[in-house]
Amino acid sequence: MTKIMTSIGLGLFAIFSLLSTAYAAQDSLPVKKLVIAGPPAGVSNGLFHLLASDGFAEIAEEVEFILWSNPDQLRALALNGKVDFIAMPTNVAANLYNRGAPLALLNVSQWGVLWMISRDPNMKTLADFKGQEIAIPFRADMPDIVFTHLAERQGLIPSKDFQLNYTATPMDAMQLLIMRRVDHALLAEPALSMALRKTKSFPLSVIAPELHRSVDLQHEWARVMGTEARIPQAGIAVVGDQRKNIELVTRFETAYAKATQWCQDNQQQCGEEVAAQVPMLSAEAVSDALAAQVNHYATAFDAQQELQDFLQILLDKQPASVGGKLPDINFYANPNSQAQ
Repeated sequence: MTKIMTSIGLGLFAIFSLLSTAYAAQDSLPVKKLVIAGPPAGVSNGLFHLLASDGFAEIAEEVEFILWSNPDQLRALALNGKVDFIAMPTNVAANLYNRGAPLALLNVSQWGVLWMISRDPNMKTLADFKGQEIAIPFRADMPDIVFTHLAERQGLIPSKDFQLNYTATPMDAMQLLIMRRVDHALLAEPALSMALRKTKSFPLSVIAPELHRSVDLQHEWARVMGTEARIPQAGIAVVGDQRKNIELVTRFETAYAKATQWCQDNQQQCGEEVAAQVPMLSAEAVSDALAAQVNHYATAFDAQQELQDFLQILLDKQPASVGGKLPDINFYANPNSQAQ
């Protein structure tokens, strides 16, 4: 009789446990508070639209957005456990993961934001810039490594064939262009569109050079590498304990993907929403950047092979840029799977 009662008790406990788990799953959203961070760049456009349209209402009761503007701030946010989702370059996500940060890359939404900008309208390939001075932000970071790799694949030696003027930020490179101190620069959107817009408006148009959108590094990548004209450059990472909240991760991914596509389909309105949140960006420049960028989107899980191929190039060129090794399988979040 004791054994029978024990079995019944264990059976009831299992049933109540399953019911409790199911109830908890149903009641897990909205979370009380969601903290999200992102830079003043295209990867944050979808986040800004969700904020403007109350798109997080069914996910969280309260949402806090943190605008990060430098690598130190980004690293601190990812490591201090006070943010749930954060937009960042893919190689930085890999670097932080390999250094022990509790994160997983959820998606890649930015596949085409690197361009050369020049005073010369006749520059068609990187080889055309041989012997020229070029301003490049963030030495040994992703844009610099992409430039170097593409140049070397064309038989060029960047340190000898170009005069590389490294700057601390994209805005510094943009200022060098505007003040006529350099004729060419490598910039990511929306900084490039900001530079083009600024030099066409008074009073800067009086002193600034005429600038042209020059070599599309994504097309150059396809031409030189024999792949699609896209590079997995930035996306959203889920951080900390929220990686285990399957419902939250899935709902967030769905909302962000739809918001990102909405921005692509409504470029001027999206530009206005972004500019309202980030005064340093103009609505027109954001709209221009959306029109110029590669319109592609993938979860990190689905883009795993492209990410690995890209990260391997960065690893070979600058091991520190990805944390000294390729990240393992757990780096690639799969919002459609129960295995996180």
